[in-house]
Amino acid sequence: MGYFASRSAAMGAASPNLIIATFYNFNPSLVRRAVPDCWKITTPTAVLRARIDGVVDALNGMVKLDVQELKTLAPLAKTMAEAATSDLGGRALFAAHAALDWPEGGAPMKAWWASTLIREHRGDGHVAALVDAGIAPCEALVLQSTYTAIPRQTLQMTRNWPDDEWSAATDALASRGLVGPDGSPTDAGRACLASIETRTDELATRPIVQMGVEAARALAEAALPVGQAVMASGVVPTITPMFADDDL
Repeated sequence: MGYFASRSAAMGAASPNLIIATFYNFNPSLVRRAVPDCWKITTPTAVLRARIDGVVDALNGMVKLDVQELKTLAPLAKTMAEAATSDLGGRALFAAHAALDWPEGGAPMKAWWASTLIREHRGDGHVAALVDAGIAPCEALVLQSTYTAIPRQTLQMTRNWPDDEWSAATDALASRGLVGPDGSPTDAGRACLASIETRTDELATRPIVQMGVEAARALAEAALPVGQAVMASGVVPTITPMFADDDL
């Protein structure tokens, strides 16, 4: 309930179908067990407030951030996030978040909110790329666990796909040569996942073009030490359903 409510609250009291569509890779039965019951317990406004309060606590208490690094990062990230608002078409989660007021709290909160907007903008584009490639929700997770360092257990458990549905998704991918009959990697599967990631990158380029490549490069350089500090704090696990990346 907490996850679905907090991430969807920008859309108001979102229905199960809206969350299934926009979050994409969760088992619909899991969503329907949590929504709309979550809105009988709380409201989108209260959830949004709690989300911001929680980030304030984390950034002020648990993560050791360099003030000067944040002062460099925050305006660059805000520029990219605002540039992304010219690219709303087909991006429901991003558009909902972009309509909210920027939180108070100085550079740390500005950088966090900008990263949230950029994440949702890219995420909406990634869903579009998966749909265009004909990759169903559970199939996307099978591909991810097969070709990245994110374990199957992490994805299957957090997205609530039972073994039979996971096996069915594996068989569907195997019929297209995207995994082997035993679920092992194939060259075609690697190429498919690479093409989806490339298309996701392409769909995320408009804000970069609008702010300028040099400014975007400066943003990436400014974000690295902040990301390293967040990971070093232990607030974010080194392996999540979103990434397993030791580059930071």
